[in-house]
Amino acid sequence: RSSDLGQERLALYALRKQGLVPEHVETRCLYSPLQPEIEQGKVQLWIDLFPKSLGPPGPPFNITPRKAKRFYLRCIIWNTVDVILDDLSITGEKMSDIYVKGWLIGHEESKQKTDVHYRSLGGEGNFNWRFVFPFDYLPAEQVCLISKKEHFWSLDRTENKIPPNFVLQIWDNDRFSFDDFLGSVQLDLNRMPRPAKSADKCSLNLLDDQLPSESLVSIFEQKTVKGWWPCVGTQDEKKILAGKIEMTLEIVSDQEHEERPAGVGRDEPNMNPKLDEPKRPDRKS
Repeated sequence: RSSDLGQERLALYALRKQGLVPEHVETRCLYSPLQPEIEQGKVQLWIDLFPKSLGPPGPPFNITPRKAKRFYLRCIIWNTVDVILDDLSITGEKMSDIYVKGWLIGHEESKQKTDVHYRSLGGEGNFNWRFVFPFDYLPAEQVCLISKKEHFWSLDRTENKIPPNFVLQIWDNDRFSFDDFLGSVQLDLNRMPRPAKSADKCSLNLLDDQLPSESLVSIFEQKTVKGWWPCVGTQDEKKILAGKIEMTLEIVSDQEHEERPAGVGRDEPNMNPKLDEPKRPDRKS
């Protein structure tokens, strides 16, 4: 056994001395006879060394990369409370025209937002609005697979693997100027804080980085979670509670999505579950 270890070390030493990458990985440049002076890319090889005395090596291993599976994140925004009041009404009362925006990191081009709850005088908002986000996921690695062109002139797509992070933001809608950002929350879908069961118990403590593991949940394991999450804002360079969102998060597979369809917003197919129009005070005019 010691002699085998010595031979392995000698083989690695020889590879390193030849300018090759350690761990038996070799990188070689590719050239074309049409342009022999211009490098056309690189190829990486995994090198295995087998003693000749042991005879021919066994059959090759299949190292084909895993294929990502299509999943859908369904997020129902039910209500908000305690949202920052950012505007003044014509009567001088503090108010906000509230809406919620959401997206998966890496899929910024697919942002979705609710309709607007106008003239909220107490920071409450009623929505009954569903987001639906398709994404490709590798369960064994617990990462999303993002495939997109880096530039519009790129011929091929580039693949990146990133954690499944979901972002929600609360905004104040302005008719005659840019909308005002109020606060946000970012959730790692593999390790997100368990939501509060009621708005009264929802605070910024839920987002503490030092939460014990029993206070965290994976949506991929639990499949669906409902409750209240806090949103973080800033005031005088300090974190403040910008509002609380009541929502349901659900992960469904491609097959489940076909068997139990659900439309975006309150559009058809409005089911699983059916979302009714929210009951809002008539303050729009």
